Amino acid sequence: MTTALPLFPLNSVLFPGLVLPLNIFEQRYRALMRDLLKIPEDTPRRFGVVAIRDGREVAQTSTGLPESAPPQGSEPMAGFGPDPMTSFYSVGCVADASTIRERTGSAGGAAPGGSGASGASGGTGSGIDDASVEEDEAAGDGPGYEVLATGTTRFRLHSVDTSGPYLMGEVEELPEEEGDGAGALASGVLRAFRGYQKRLASARERTLAAGQELPDDPSVVSYLVAAATILDTPTKQRLLQAPDTATRLADELKILRRETAVIGKLPSLPAADLTRSPTSPN
Repeated sequence: MTTALPLFPLNSVLFPGLVLPLNIFEQRYRALMRDLLKIPEDTPRRFGVVAIRDGREVAQTSTGLPESAPPQGSEPMAGFGPDPMTSFYSVGCVADASTIRERTGSAGGAAPGGSGASGASGGTGSGIDDASVEEDEAAGDGPGYEVLATGTTRFRLHSVDTSGPYLMGEVEELPEEEGDGAGALASGVLRAFRGYQKRLASARERTLAAGQELPDDPSVVSYLVAAATILDTPTKQRLLQAPDTATRLADELKILRRETAVIGKLPSLPAADLTRSPTSPN
């Protein structure tokens, strides 16, 4: 069975159970947040996060464009490729917005948190300064929003509707199947992940935090490790869309062993943090 869900494309992958902070400024996503705020607080305020395959998170700014050009982020597909079904990966994650707060004052640029967003600043930065945010809000487009959401369940994207103020997807939620041997694989992945953390901390000349609690539920382990390991978007996407938990864990075990071996052969990793730190598309 399929259902309609607002879409929020990112240059990163959201996993179930992971927290997603967003600082929203583009017109299309302000419209989405206004609609979500109409939903009662005791009802899930859901939207679908999909990783971008073709395009970028933030629409091109109006700098250097004619005055007749539409405002930044006013078109649902602005910044993405021409075909919505090839612009985004086919498996995404439902996000439940627990907090949607109107921004009191301009706060463009990079926001704290781990993930960036189209029309939102986060892990990839936005390249938008305070002045542009103030211009948008002065033009009557409404305030920006600070959002805190959590990934819940995976979904498969069947089609995309571009006719409204923001993208809507026809999605089918995907059950999480455990698969054979998930429990034993989870134990192996946790051991490998600990070794990976130690090698990474050593390469960065940092101390690994002691007493860090890790879960023992196989599916939770699989998503936590997928999110916490430094990997490119296609690899993280592959882990998200694995057919079951056991398959995801088996893939992670291979990845962790490979990455740990590579890190161990390098004297240092001075640029490792660049994969997580905010950057500007400009």
